[in-house]
Amino acid sequence: MSDTYYTLKYPCEGTYREKMSRFLAFAHPVKSSAEAKAVVKEYANKYCDARHVCWAYMIGSKRDEYLSNDNGEPSGTAGKPILGQINSFNLTNVVIVVVRYFGGIKLGTSGLIVAYREAAREALSAAEVIKCHEQRELAFTFPYLSMNDVMRAIKNPDIRIIEQQFDNSCRITLSTRADNGDALYARLKDISGVTFME
Repeated sequence: MSDTYYTLKYPCEGTYREKMSRFLAFAHPVKSSAEAKAVVKEYANKYCDARHVCWAYMIGSKRDEYLSNDNGEPSGTAGKPILGQINSFNLTNVVIVVVRYFGGIKLGTSGLIVAYREAAREALSAAEVIKCHEQRELAFTFPYLSMNDVMRAIKNPDIRIIEQQFDNSCRITLSTRADNGDALYARLKDISGVTFME
C-alpha cells in the first residue's frame, strides 16, 4: 500500500445556481475528523440564515474515514454527492461544506443531487491539489559515542528531525515517509546503543 495521497494546498470555494437557489461550496484541507467538524461548525454559524448547510469529509491516506450529512435535505441528496466529488478528484484530508439559500422553487431529488454535486465540483475545480506522503514518527535514544553512525543513518531529505537533545545520552524524534519507516528502523536498530521509545 502506497503512502502517497492527494489533498488541497489551500481552502477554495465555488458557487452553483439552480432555479433561484444558490449553493455556496467551501473546500478545506484538514488533518482529522475533529478539524473537519470544526470547519463545518464555523460555516454553520457564519451562514446561520441559510436553509441548509450540508457537508462531507474524507480523512487518512487510505481514504477509509469519511462522513457526510444532508442537514435536512432528503436523504442521500446532499452529503453523498459532495462525498462523491471528493472521491472523483481522488482526494483525502478534505472537508467540503455546501451552503444552500433556497430560492422558492423546489428542485426535486435529482435536481438536488445535481446541484450539490456541481457546487462541490466547482469548489474542487478551483483547488490547487498537492501530493503528500503519510508520515511515521520514530523516537529513540543513543549514547553520544554512536552520534556519527546515527547522523549517517538519518541523512536523507525525506527525514525530518522533530526534536533532538544531545548529551551523554542523546535523544531524537524524527518523521519519515511511512513507506521508508521499516528500513530506517532496521538501519538504526543495528547501531550500537540505539533504544526505541514507545
